[in-house]
Amino acid sequence: MRWLLPEHIDDILPAEAARIEALRRALLDRFAAHGYELVMPPLLEYVESLLTGTGHDLDLRTFKLVDQLSGRMMGVRADITPQVARIDAHLLNRSGVTRLCYCGSVLHARPATLTATREPIQIGAEIYGHAGVASDLESLGMLCGALRLARVRGARVDIGHVAVFRALVRATALGAEAEAELFEALQKKDLPALVVLTRGLKKPARDALLALPELYGGAEVLARAAKRLPRLPQLVRALATLRRLARACTIPASFDLAELRGYHYHSGVVFDAYCDGVAGPVARGGRYDDVGKAFGRARAATGFSIDLRELAAAGSLRPSRVGYKAK
Repeated sequence: MRWLLPEHIDDILPAEAARIEALRRALLDRFAAHGYELVMPPLLEYVESLLTGTGHDLDLRTFKLVDQLSGRMMGVRADITPQVARIDAHLLNRSGVTRLCYCGSVLHARPATLTATREPIQIGAEIYGHAGVASDLESLGMLCGALRLARVRGARVDIGHVAVFRALVRATALGAEAEAELFEALQKKDLPALVVLTRGLKKPARDALLALPELYGGAEVLARAAKRLPRLPQLVRALATLRRLARACTIPASFDLAELRGYHYHSGVVFDAYCDGVAGPVARGGRYDDVGKAFGRARAATGFSIDLRELAAAGSLRPSRVGYKAK
């Protein structure tokens, strides 16, 4: 039938649209109340700008087309975060701390899961120009507040720090190929592969890398990690940051020191938020200090993004509670 939509692309009907719009307004109002300025990046950009510093995964998720005006390759954004980093680094060009927020549709060439839409609505908030743990705490606190505002059930957050693995790898002076193999094994929690890959390393480094998949659970994991991992300066700082987040988090939190999502994109803390009724993470965030370099200005950066459609479907916030009703 000619009017059928492509797979994993759906219309949003009145009741769902009202819930999404009510939550969008409530979240953007909350962000604005905390000093976050709204930006609206374009749906299309040249591919090299869209994919700067984001790694292979986002490249595979991006629809690409040739611009008939310039002949250059363009992409439909699959993630708004790199665009906001470009705005901060290249257009605003401020010297101090900048807080920005956004909301808009993104398009994925491949659905994230078997049931996911390929056109999520992404809403998020970012802090630029502050490298300390205070901005990580603020970002995580804003996310927890957003989950409470949406009235979701079973809200929880899983927190990691890419500097733990990075510090161990640098201490062993492994080459890029060996690092990539270890990264792959840790992502899969493949302990037999890790045993083989670390066979030639000295015992302290080998024991530490083999311990990472076991360092998962509540805040008590951080104390175990401090005993089992070497006292490398970067690693010690990472654990101190995670302890601060554990004390400040206002929803149940777990810690996974083998979590390497966005390893080539993130530079510090990473976190995923979950809630009842959503199969995968409903929000993702973390620190990504290096992305601005490609836009001519390296800036410390941390933030998060939420799948607004999933959050609205899982939450119990209703339009009437924020002054919006579907007719």
